[in-house]
Amino acid sequence: MSLTYFKRYRMEFDLRRPLPAAVVLPGYRLIPWHESLLEVHAEVKFQSFHTEIDANVFPCLADRAGCLRLMREIVRKEGFLPGATWLLAYDRGDGRPDFCGTIQGVREKSGQGAVQNLGITPAHRDRGLGTLMMLQSLEGFRLAGLRWALLEVTAQNDGAIRLYRRMGFSKARTVYKPVEVVCG
Repeated sequence: MSLTYFKRYRMEFDLRRPLPAAVVLPGYRLIPWHESLLEVHAEVKFQSFHTEIDANVFPCLADRAGCLRLMREIVRKEGFLPGATWLLAYDRGDGRPDFCGTIQGVREKSGQGAVQNLGITPAHRDRGLGTLMMLQSLEGFRLAGLRWALLEVTAQNDGAIRLYRRMGFSKARTVYKPVEVVCG
C-alpha cells in the first residue's frame, strides 16, 4: 500500500446574498428528502460518481454498497438537514421516473451548511440541473438560518469548479486528501 494525495478546493458561499429563483425544466421535478428515498439517493449517487475522479478520491463512490453506506452515514449525522437534501427526477413518459440528481446537506458544528454530494447522472448533464439542485440546497441552508455554505471539490473536476464559481462560490483554501492505493 502507498498513499497518493488528491488536491481539493474548499469553496464557500455567502447565504446572505440573494439567490436566483430555481428554474425546473419541463419534464423534471424536485423531490424533497424522505427516509423512504435513502436507497434511491444512494443509487443516483452511484450512477453519478462511479466513473468519475471522485470515485478515486472516495472509493465508496465506486460501488453501490459503498454509496448506500455513505448515504446512511450522512442521514445519521447530527446536523443532517432534510431541507437541503433533494432528489431530481425526469418523467420518461411511462409513469416511472428516471431519478437523475441527488444532493445532501449537513449543518456543520461551525454553523455552516456543508454540501455533501451533488451528483447528476451522465445522461442528464449540461442542462443546468446541477445549478437547480444547488440552488434548492442553498435555500434549505438559508431556511435553516445558516449564513454560509461550503463544499469541497477535487481540483481536476473542472466542470464542477466552473459551476460553483458561476454560482458565486469562492475558493477559501486548498486541502490534500490522502488515499491509500494498492500497489502491484
